[in-house]
Amino acid sequence: MSTSTTHTPDLLQKFDQLQARLVPLWEQIGRSDLGSQQIEEANTVVVVPSLTVDMRLDTPTQQGYEERMLFMLFLLRQPQIRLIYVTSIPIPPEVIDYYLALMPGVAIGSARRRLFLVSPQDGSERPLLEKLLERPKLLAHIRGLIPEKDKAHLVPFMTTDLERELAVQLDIPMYAADPRYFAFGTKSGCRRLFAEVELPHPLGEENLKSADDLVGAIARMRAARPAMRKVIVKLNEGVSGYGNAQFDLAGLPAAGEAAEREAILARLPELSFELKTVTYDWYMQELAEKGGIVEEMILADEIASPSAQMRITPLGEVELLSTHDQMLGGPTGQIYLGARFPAKPEYGPKIMREAEKVGKRLAAEGVVGRFALDFIAVRLPDGGWDPYAIEINLRKGGTTHPFLTLQYLTGGRYDTDSGVFRTALGAPKAYVATDTLKDHAYQMLTPADLFDIVSRHRLHYDHISQTGVVLHMFSAVASLGKLGFTAIGDSPEHAEEIYQRFIEALDRATGR
Repeated sequence: MSTSTTHTPDLLQKFDQLQARLVPLWEQIGRSDLGSQQIEEANTVVVVPSLTVDMRLDTPTQQGYEERMLFMLFLLRQPQIRLIYVTSIPIPPEVIDYYLALMPGVAIGSARRRLFLVSPQDGSERPLLEKLLERPKLLAHIRGLIPEKDKAHLVPFMTTDLERELAVQLDIPMYAADPRYFAFGTKSGCRRLFAEVELPHPLGEENLKSADDLVGAIARMRAARPAMRKVIVKLNEGVSGYGNAQFDLAGLPAAGEAAEREAILARLPELSFELKTVTYDWYMQELAEKGGIVEEMILADEIASPSAQMRITPLGEVELLSTHDQMLGGPTGQIYLGARFPAKPEYGPKIMREAEKVGKRLAAEGVVGRFALDFIAVRLPDGGWDPYAIEINLRKGGTTHPFLTLQYLTGGRYDTDSGVFRTALGAPKAYVATDTLKDHAYQMLTPADLFDIVSRHRLHYDHISQTGVVLHMFSAVASLGKLGFTAIGDSPEHAEEIYQRFIEALDRATGR
């Protein structure tokens, strides 16, 4: 293992010096992700999609998530861009071929010469960053692929101390939130920030570390809202809903009764977890080590789960990017499965205005990079919607890759006032995307079979109509029966139709 020096003053000072390079870099490439601005000077982008989470990821799953950022290959449309893409194990050639073939108006030979695939060839369950930092020769190889350090930057999926250390080792800045701001992205940090900017959020308490803390918080919440029926406990560092647990309050003694706290404590082992492999003892240990929150579970006849995506530039500007309606599943509907874009116009612009308050606060703090805010939206009797902020994802997420895929391919932009995305030619577009399409029957398929199915059913992405299916996370389809894809259409209804047609095509191909 590498001997991390992440917390030394010298390393932190060096990192700050590197981050100062982002400002002149931004002047050159800041708008390039729209595909409409020509980059005049050579630049190198180093993509390291490491995932550091409290879950064990088998090799195919880990590789799938690491390949989720392959939309970054579309940057090679710019003839001055060099791209270094790092994964735990090598990416199959047919996967690279698929992405390069999607790029319009680009000589594939030129793109290949500017693409450098790097791998430690280590399929262990550890995060990719650990595998890199323990291999000095591999780091030296990556440094050697960067011709000019002052015209290069690192793009991670998420940021921890390890990503910061890698930036220093490579001697390039990192376009993402400095790990020193990590607390803002924890569940406790979110609630504090929501309160600070006066953003509506569910009743609850943060900074909980034990069963006694949970019991006390739940009792106080019941005293404030006796009609409350359920609460959700969340680990501070849980991702995609996997750190969430539901707690049913039905049948407990009335709020304030002498037996109430003892009854809550006795029922805690009945927490309903989103992940089947989670045990009560493990969960409480994680709570003790990293903390968590408990908050009211919002219940209503009609509820939506939208999110708003933003970025803060190195110049401190808050840019409003997109809104999505999240598709959730799991035992209690807390697990992220995919998203529909854009969010419904009845509440999409409203949640973006609310999210902007958080964006401005984070910008004032010095945060840089992409992030998202998740909401619960409740339908009111008059037909309107009330949004409640529930968490901040201070990193890229499941909505990043489909949105940037659409943006790279169409050169378009989302209008935050109307809640509509329009291409460079003014045509409206929408999509449905998932990371979790899974069936054991799909294990009989290979990536080449997927390409054939998309082509045979005329579902492949078409550059003239700018509609169709774009695959991702599909190299593990034969081992896991799992893949992801984005179905792009001219309207939400059209995108849904394409989405369902592709699933039906898969099912016919596998005899389901």
